[in-house]
Amino acid sequence: MRALIALTSIVGFLMVILPGPLYQFAGVSLGIAFTLLRYGVFVGGAAIILIILHVLLTYKSRRRRGEAAPKWGSLFVYGILAVVAVGMPVSMMSKASSVPPIHDITTDVFNPPEFVAVAPLRADAPNPITYEGGDITRQQVEAYPEIKTQLMSQSIDAVYAASEKAITSLGWERVTEGAKPNTLEATDTTLWFGFKDDVVIRLTAQGDNTLVDVRSKSRVGMSDLGKNAERITMLIEEIRAQLN
Repeated sequence: MRALIALTSIVGFLMVILPGPLYQFAGVSLGIAFTLLRYGVFVGGAAIILIILHVLLTYKSRRRRGEAAPKWGSLFVYGILAVVAVGMPVSMMSKASSVPPIHDITTDVFNPPEFVAVAPLRADAPNPITYEGGDITRQQVEAYPEIKTQLMSQSIDAVYAASEKAITSLGWERVTEGAKPNTLEATDTTLWFGFKDDVVIRLTAQGDNTLVDVRSKSRVGMSDLGKNAERITMLIEEIRAQLN
């Protein structure tokens, strides 16, 4: 049974870990990648069941014969692989069920910042560059009431410089060609699947203060699993940190 446990745990683990790199570097379609993830859960679950059965049966058999308990080192490793195979996709599904199935988040839902510099880079993206509004706006306001225009007490030049530093600090790729004045655009590439999400920062002077609006939009996928809202919050916190 140990061989079967090893096979199922390793295969399940690989079915969950590899879809991202296969999609990002090997040209595997997103549909196939997600299918691997989904079935990886079943394989990992089967491995967990086999491990539990093996431990119970082995312990019962050795106890009946008065033998010492075996070493479980390898089973522990296989158990970790199986738990990862089940836990990662389940965590993603749990996250997806807790956030609205949207992928375009902005601090200003009435006049969202426009993508200009990154527009050519999104020409073939499944998600259009336009802001849909309507039900998308309603879902965002209900789910992320904290995502709103930020007022910063520094001048627009100081906030602009801090925003540039924030983009660099966060490791995003700055896109400048054709960007509007007092506007910064960048692309954040996710680590696992290599998804590209675009960000635009719009600064508006209000006396000696500055209004900061941010928009973050995924190029692919219906639901962003809350990533765009998290990205906006992280960016604003980083800008404030750069201003201190």
